Amino acid sequence: MDFRWAYKSAAASFSDLVHRLPPDGWDGAGLGEWSLRDLVGHSTSSALRQVPVVLGSPGSGVAVDSPEGYWAFARSAPPELVAAARAASTDDARSTGVSLGDDPSAVVTDHAREATRVLSTVGDADVIATPVGGMRVRDWIPTRTFELVVHGLDVAAAARIPVEYAAEVVAEVTMQAARVAATGGDATLVLRALTGRASLAPGFSVV
Repeated sequence: MDFRWAYKSAAASFSDLVHRLPPDGWDGAGLGEWSLRDLVGHSTSSALRQVPVVLGSPGSGVAVDSPEGYWAFARSAPPELVAAARAASTDDARSTGVSLGDDPSAVVTDHAREATRVLSTVGDADVIATPVGGMRVRDWIPTRTFELVVHGLDVAAAARIPVEYAAEVVAEVTMQAARVAATGGDATLVLRALTGRASLAPGFSVV
């Protein structure tokens, strides 16, 4: 699948979802300890706002050569580093949520337009500096599509409204999650669950 098309498609679907969120629900429950505003803030920051910044930051070499390698980083990182990153993510989610202001839809749409515009200016194999080290554009952008789809589904569930991503995009994100499971040592468990031979534990996650 064309990773650029997949990202642009997911960004458009996410922007439409935010546009349809009920105006009186922003302070309601989102995901875990996050409000709906926090959740949209995190999704916007991680999958849209940071894209132009990262794409504009050249990397000195390739440290991670696949989307699943990006997600696998958290599994191998020291626990204190992971905890600090999660705390920082929550702080960022809340501050970005506040920055969405009284017209979140307009702000999210602007971020989506700028992210896709900058994406059109870089090459597939350009090496950029990501939070886990140097990656090629073609390997990093699918992780942002993953964020848009997974958190878009979170947002829709929290707001109790439907969201539709292109079937091809959802399939690609699902396969990315399966590859993460395989690289993380959970391949057999996930395969057995997908084929009805086992159950995943509550809260199981590949990321």
